[in-house]
Order: sequence, then C-alpha cells, then structure tokens
Amino acid sequence: MGNISVRLPEDAERGLEREIEASGKSRSDLVREALGEYLTRKERERFMAEMVAAAKRLYSDPEARKEAQEIADEGLDEWLEDIEREERAAGIDPDEKWWE
Repeated sequence: MGNISVRLPEDAERGLEREIEASGKSRSDLVREALGEYLTRKERERFMAEMVAAAKRLYSDPEARKEAQEIADEGLDEWLEDIEREERAAGIDPDEKWWE
C-alpha cells in the first residue's frame, strides 16, 4: 500500500477530527474512504459525459436518428405485445376498458 502526506486547511482538519470521533474510524481509513468515493464519482462523471457526447454525435447524424427511431418503434411494439400476452395468461382481457 502506498503512502502519501497531505497538508489540510484548518477547517478540513477540524472536520476530519470531528468525523474521526463520530465514526470511530482512523484518520487513514476516513481519508481512504473519501478518496475512493471521490475517484468513483469522477469516473462516473467522465463516463456520463462520454455517453452524452456519443448521444449528441448520434443525434446529429440523420441516418443514425432514423435507425434509432425504427429500433425504438420495433421495441415498443414487442413490449406492448408482451404485456398483452401476460395479461391474457393472467385471465385479463387487454381489450377491456377497465378505467370506465
């Protein structure tokens, strides 16, 4: 395991000491936990930014947009058919208007 030395501002040091007392964890454990959470969050943020960029690139391509719409429409039809099959299997008439 690596070793690191960090200088903290006084307010961060006080906050760390309060958390040590409240949690019963060691200073090293709390700093490792905080760093792990920070790195996980940053990785997630980068991943989401990449996904948004990819979606924007696809959206700007008319052919890709058309293909995506066709896939979505096909998926929606299959999903609705699955629901009707499940309703019929459960003895429910999907054509019956239960809301009236």
